[in-house]
Amino acid sequence: MSMQSVYARPSAKLVVVIDDDPLVLEAMEGLLRKWGYHVLATASDGAALAKLTARRQSPDLIVCDYHLSDGVKGIEAIERLQKVFRVPAFLISGDAAMAESGRASARGLHFLRKPVDAKMLRALLKQVLDEDPL
Repeated sequence: MSMQSVYARPSAKLVVVIDDDPLVLEAMEGLLRKWGYHVLATASDGAALAKLTARRQSPDLIVCDYHLSDGVKGIEAIERLQKVFRVPAFLISGDAAMAESGRASARGLHFLRKPVDAKMLRALLKQVLDEDPL
């Protein structure tokens, strides 16, 4: 049984943001909160998993930078979290080759190139998380 089925979901969607740049984390967290999401912002997937476990929460979405500290790639960080939480994910990068975006798509990830347009991000968030089915 996954943690997703064990833990109750909050009423507002919870987005996990992973980036090793504190300024990016702060900006993304502020933007997502302004749009009404709960946000858990961390520098690594391990920190995200620890915080989610401690809070007994399941995320609704993972947003992760491609290049993380110590050579960790965002795709691998997302995959580790998705082993526990079966949720959609966005991979964001400013310099990943198009082959990487293909690799992300092949794994079912949404690939966004930096700088990410806020309107495009919000539309994708609504498509993936918010809109009621017709």
